[in-house]
Amino acid sequence: MTNAIIIVSGLPRSGTSLMMQLLAAGGIPTLTDHIRAPDPDNPRGYYEFERVKKVKTDSAWLSEARGHAVKMVSQLLFDLPGHETYRVLFMDRDLDEVLISQEKMLTRLGRPVANRQDLKHAFRLHLSRVHKWLSEQPNFGVLRVGYADLVTRPADEIARINAFLGHRLDEQRAASAIDPALYRNRKASTVSHNCALPKVD
Repeated sequence: MTNAIIIVSGLPRSGTSLMMQLLAAGGIPTLTDHIRAPDPDNPRGYYEFERVKKVKTDSAWLSEARGHAVKMVSQLLFDLPGHETYRVLFMDRDLDEVLISQEKMLTRLGRPVANRQDLKHAFRLHLSRVHKWLSEQPNFGVLRVGYADLVTRPADEIARINAFLGHRLDEQRAASAIDPALYRNRKASTVSHNCALPKVD
């Protein structure tokens, strides 16, 4: 367990940065390079590691990630080599919230915004594919965490996360990383795992 690589994954704007902040606060070492600075969209930072983006052609850094947490968008999970052991914390968030958050970020950056319904359909297809693939990988353990649940019921969710990680997490310190005020673009009736996809444990 201690040599497993903890992968924090999900769609962009699904709460992966919050999960990284939570793990770091709770005592899990994180693999980050701090190249991407905090901004209005993520005022507490992104916790990214640039080499992750090229994992298909450069996976040498994975040996440094053993026992650490590293953030990776879900599209890159397929490129992880099979010789490592992974514990994936996969962030689930309501797709409308994800898309609204993405649109606001793109608008702030002056970039074009794609059609929401087209993206929503593509995201659904991708999530179905990635969760099916993860369920078939013998070297992957997966825990899906609802973003809304994590913010509104942190004690319960952090306990689940801690058990999944072999009780390495200081739960009280981890909870200190959660600021409900940063749950923006909230839907009135968000429920956990609302993508209606099979849960992978």
